[in-house]
Amino acid sequence: MSSTSLTSTSSPAAPVVPAFASLAAASSPFAEPLLRVTAGLLLVPHGAQKLFGWFGGYGVDATGQFFAAKLGLPASLALVAGLIEFAGGLALAFGLLTRPVAALVAGLMAVAVVHVHLPAGFFWTSGGYEYPLLWGVVALVFVIRGGGRYSLDALIGREF
Repeated sequence: MSSTSLTSTSSPAAPVVPAFASLAAASSPFAEPLLRVTAGLLLVPHGAQKLFGWFGGYGVDATGQFFAAKLGLPASLALVAGLIEFAGGLALAFGLLTRPVAALVAGLMAVAVVHVHLPAGFFWTSGGYEYPLLWGVVALVFVIRGGGRYSLDALIGREF
């Protein structure tokens, strides 16, 4: 009886465009850092909206009032959410404390899905949960994988 194995000994699929094989091989080590940095930096403006009122946001007090009045959440969570998105986004971009920060982001996105976006349905264009779900899953990948070799965690020799 033979078994099929999906181990690293199996040969990779042949590229559709062979000329791109060397480009893919050369750029592959940068794929995860690109995703980590992008995800982190895209969180920062959302935190700045909640904390400082930048980028059309309302600041921590008005966001706290919204959390309490419309979402039934403690107003203090506005500060927590803003810090996770702003400071956590920067930490994620730099790969510092990657796993715990990514866990906080994933948790925040889970709360956003359930308490804010779920009633609006799936599609982000209707205020649905598509976007925060995607970012929650991206954060979960970094909880599992860590910051990688191009991170401050790797530079200081600690994978948290």
